[in-house]
Amino acid sequence: MDEKKGVYKVRDIKLADAGRRQIEWAESRMPVLMALREKYSKSKPLSGYKIAGCLHVTKETAVLIETLAAAGAEVSWSGCNPLSTNDEVAAALAVGGATQIFAWYGMNVEEFYWCIDRTLDFKPNLTLDDGADLIFTVHNKYPNLAADIIGGTEETTTGVHRLRAMADDGKMMYPVIAVNDAETKWDFDNVYGTGQSTLDGIIRATSVLLAGKNVVVAGYGHCGKGVATRAKGMGANVIVTEVKATAALKATLEGMQVMPMDEAAKVGDIFITATGVKDILVGRHFDSMKDGAIFCNTGHYDCEINIPDLEERSANHRQIRTNCEEYLLSGNRRVYLLAQGRLVNLAAAEGHPSEVMDMSFANQFMSQLRLVRVDKGEEIMERGKVYDIPVEQDQEIAGVKLSTQGFKIDTLTEEQLAYSLDYAAGT
Repeated sequence: MDEKKGVYKVRDIKLADAGRRQIEWAESRMPVLMALREKYSKSKPLSGYKIAGCLHVTKETAVLIETLAAAGAEVSWSGCNPLSTNDEVAAALAVGGATQIFAWYGMNVEEFYWCIDRTLDFKPNLTLDDGADLIFTVHNKYPNLAADIIGGTEETTTGVHRLRAMADDGKMMYPVIAVNDAETKWDFDNVYGTGQSTLDGIIRATSVLLAGKNVVVAGYGHCGKGVATRAKGMGANVIVTEVKATAALKATLEGMQVMPMDEAAKVGDIFITATGVKDILVGRHFDSMKDGAIFCNTGHYDCEINIPDLEERSANHRQIRTNCEEYLLSGNRRVYLLAQGRLVNLAAAEGHPSEVMDMSFANQFMSQLRLVRVDKGEEIMERGKVYDIPVEQDQEIAGVKLSTQGFKIDTLTEEQLAYSLDYAAGT
């Protein structure tokens, strides 16, 4: 592990060239973010601002980081999950000098929080999160920093849910923009990105055939729907477990079976948790699984699968393949845990495709600019509140994305617009 205190700590700085090639590949597939970089590298609206980021260190994240830096920001970064850092990309960022970077694949929990602490050493005035661990670290460990933080942005569903709860409880100390709740984020990144990358991770870790398998998807929100739809498209028999009646009903109308996990555990071949809630798979489920069952998690935290329950029941445990561990249970049944219960799409694969992260990270960038406008008095936000992405921003980003793909859409005429608003028009 290579270290230069106060600047970076990464696995191996010699990986930088390979990381740079990956970043260049992502840049070629992220036209919206690259257009924003070109536009704002001239005016540098983020000059004088320090951004601390805690988000998966992937090739796509590197494009975001270097776009923030091109717009004038000082940036300090850590990974938001112990198994989601691409070591080659981290090395490239360290060498490139656009950011202070503290991240490597396979860190333990203590190292994970050490890295977050280091991103706060330069006293940021903006934060950028995926899962809200950085924001929670500020509030719980460094509350003195909060007064000088203008605001933050949050990338993922779990983080937004927790931040809204924190705000409702009156405990949040600065405003946060819910990037996850943008239409151009959750209807694309969460659905198509999570769906494709999750199956990519499963296949890389196991090389199993999905067609004909009973694939159990826990949770039918945007992420779970994406996973279920992609699995169905590859010939799997998809079973959905849910706690929300409307979500379960949607699944049935889209051709999925729905049943409680206690029933699904007996028939599933592959289990994928996507809920953001702990203890989705627990001891009694492992007790009823058939020989050869595979399970993994694509929710933000690893607690969706109760690994202590699994270990308690296991007579033997060994690694079979990279990111694939075999547990021997009663009745000589073998079951397989992928990626240690961490995000399988990042720990066992590369995360979401660049094309969908293009829109999500464009929203992150535009939201950081919005917070700067707040600092300059051009927009008002109350401290301690969670804010949505403006509809206009969503439509602008989607429009740019369409144009880069060579598509055009219609525009309402003035008469059509007037008709749509005419409540006295009748039939």
